[in-house]
Amino acid sequence: MQPKPIRIGTRGSPLALAQAHEVRQKLLDALGADAPDIEIVVLSTAGDRIQDRALAEVGGKGLFTEEIEAGLLDGSLDLAVHSSKDMPTVLPEGLVLDHFLPREDVRDAFISLKYPTLDALPAGAVVGTASLRRQAMVRRLRPDLEVVTYRGNVQTRLRKLSEGVVDATLLAMAGLNRLGMAHVATAILDPETFPPAVGQGAIGIETRAGDRRIAELLDRIHHPATGLALATERAFLRTLDGSCRTPIAGHATISGASIHLRGLILTPDGVTAHSGEATGTDPEALGIALGERLKALGGPDFFRGH
Repeated sequence: MQPKPIRIGTRGSPLALAQAHEVRQKLLDALGADAPDIEIVVLSTAGDRIQDRALAEVGGKGLFTEEIEAGLLDGSLDLAVHSSKDMPTVLPEGLVLDHFLPREDVRDAFISLKYPTLDALPAGAVVGTASLRRQAMVRRLRPDLEVVTYRGNVQTRLRKLSEGVVDATLLAMAGLNRLGMAHVATAILDPETFPPAVGQGAIGIETRAGDRRIAELLDRIHHPATGLALATERAFLRTLDGSCRTPIAGHATISGASIHLRGLILTPDGVTAHSGEATGTDPEALGIALGERLKALGGPDFFRGH
């Protein structure tokens, strides 16, 4: 009897499709002759349709996942492929995000057709980015620049840059690599001074909790070290109640049994920032501990009113 086809849900942007095809190919390679049919199902999400406002104004990260998660919950999809940094830390009941491909480059790329680096931008130059983290960190490093909200997929942002809408933009190096577009990066930002978003560079695979068949197939392509890093970072973000309204950076690295986590919280204007790091072996405990420490440093008003 022919096994039931596997249906992968994804958004329709070129990057989302590249990620879904990467998961599909890894499954086919891992399962070999036993592989069932694997179909890619493209869904439009509210986050794709609303392009004229910042995500924080219209509902945050869940805008990129709701339609896809509905398909998982009603059984029309078997798994969903996401950029982990776009995933809310609290998922709908009955869904889990616990399989990951090996992590790509976590760094941010600086892209400009006129200037070689962020430091080289003249005062008053316009930097466009939709990420509150990137906006806050640019303002912190270069308070003399104008920072504007700038949305769209990678291709749209690069087109706007070429049209002169902004002088520079920032994109995830991982996305450029996956699209075969690493050459468009003018400079790569040092993660020590410009730390990444939680989950940046990691493809996450969301499934129904308790779906043994799908979980066992995904176990074949899961990357355990990335899973540990992401569990740590997501516990950190969840502890800070990280929404699209709060600039937060977090990056966990794995060395043997040891996990090292660096975290940063900023006010949207970049004026105030608190950072910290911690090392341990339990991802959940480590993420929560550093989250609580930064929360205490920020004080009760830090996450209000932004």
